[in-house]
Amino acid sequence: MYQIAHFIDGKRILSNTKTLEVYNPATGEIIAHVPMADEEMIEKAVASAIAAFPKWSAITALKRSRMISHFKELLEKHINELAQLITQEHGKTLADAKGSIQRGIDVVEFSCGIPNYLKGSHSENVSTNIDMYSIRQPLGVCLGITPFNFPAMISLWMFPLAIACGNTFILKPSEKDPSVVVRIAELAIEAGIPPGVINVVQGDKVAVDLLISHPDIQAVSSVGSTPVAQHIYKTSATYGKRVQAFGGAKNHCVVMPDADLETTINAIMGAAFGSAGERCMAISVIVAVGDSLADTLIEKLIPRIHALKIGKGDEPDTEMGPLITQMHLEKVKYYVDLGLQEGAKLIVDGRDYQSKAHPNGFYMGGCLFDQVKLHMRIYQEEIFGPVLLVIRVADFDDAIQLVNDHPYGNGTAIFTRDGYIARTYANKIQVGMVGINVPIPVPAAYHSFGGWKRSMFGDITMHGTESISFYTKLKTITQHWSQTQAHSEFIMPTH
Repeated sequence: MYQIAHFIDGKRILSNTKTLEVYNPATGEIIAHVPMADEEMIEKAVASAIAAFPKWSAITALKRSRMISHFKELLEKHINELAQLITQEHGKTLADAKGSIQRGIDVVEFSCGIPNYLKGSHSENVSTNIDMYSIRQPLGVCLGITPFNFPAMISLWMFPLAIACGNTFILKPSEKDPSVVVRIAELAIEAGIPPGVINVVQGDKVAVDLLISHPDIQAVSSVGSTPVAQHIYKTSATYGKRVQAFGGAKNHCVVMPDADLETTINAIMGAAFGSAGERCMAISVIVAVGDSLADTLIEKLIPRIHALKIGKGDEPDTEMGPLITQMHLEKVKYYVDLGLQEGAKLIVDGRDYQSKAHPNGFYMGGCLFDQVKLHMRIYQEEIFGPVLLVIRVADFDDAIQLVNDHPYGNGTAIFTRDGYIARTYANKIQVGMVGINVPIPVPAAYHSFGGWKRSMFGDITMHGTESISFYTKLKTITQHWSQTQAHSEFIMPTH
């Protein structure tokens, strides 16, 4: 058993505050304790970030870029170590953990181009002998609050771009799997990034509330459930902070009658049951256009779900690991029970799955519901587990209406061979990220990630050039140089 620390001013710091238990979800064993930051620890982290800001923001963008490039190299060198930490505390497979880290490294690589992205604009002679130019400057101390499902990836989507822009940063990872973020912060120091530029504070809601109300934190980026996102958005905005708060999802996969069924089934299996469904971009609802198609899809899915290879994430051939905690496992099972009570038909029941090798692990088999109706809570609410729903619609227009009527709008996919149908879907659907024959349409690092409706609060999305806008403030300078001032002007300047 080990003790997890905070990481402040370039070093690990232990504390005597309340601790929470960290589990290996594959075995059910307590493997660590993580301290909950109190006000004193929060103040230490903020003070460290404030002290580091003047010097860090004054370093040239090119020098910051070179340090971040070295950081990227260290992440690549240590990717197996980092993946093992994620698998140990989260439960996902090593391959999935490594893949998620790589998606984070992609954003770090994008951050290396910061000198180009911080270039301003210039206009000569906007009026006689008057020039105008704009620049982007850092905000100050920024905060990131990350979820348990992607502890490394989402952290790397936040702080590398923030510090590349000249800000300093405080990360508050999930208390369920916090170790990897501390190790990543250590690698940043090893890369030459000065102490205080990146700090990690462990904690729960108490720490979050102290941070999002702190007067010296200028911007907040968070990922979590919709109730949490709403709380963070409302509180942060009340205290005058810039905020992007990403919430829950209910991602629909529309399957048209002309779709390639083998490709579609393979895509749905990975998107629905990868990482035990604990993804905000997981496919959780199949929208089958036509009853005969729905019957065929279910017929093909049943044996595939029964055949899922469930086990420890570091065991060969494992396709689906455990859920993060016993409490979350019970929550997902509750939703399956609820679906039956609501009248949905449970085609595949994974509630009773138990690992023979690890009977105390937080395992569950895949579940498949048919005859799901729109009023049911299992359809309206995010389950965040290996539970897949099938909804039947009569035609393509009904499919679009169904997806657009749902309160969440994070991601969606459509499977079809018809280009016109695909183009129409992409144009009309009210969802932030759309896949055409792609089940999990997470944008590349140089595009931006973000949902619509109740999946995101705030209006600037994550990573890509949108993050440059989020982590900087725009300043426009109008200048006039002349030998003498001819006369005073008492009217609004015009062009």
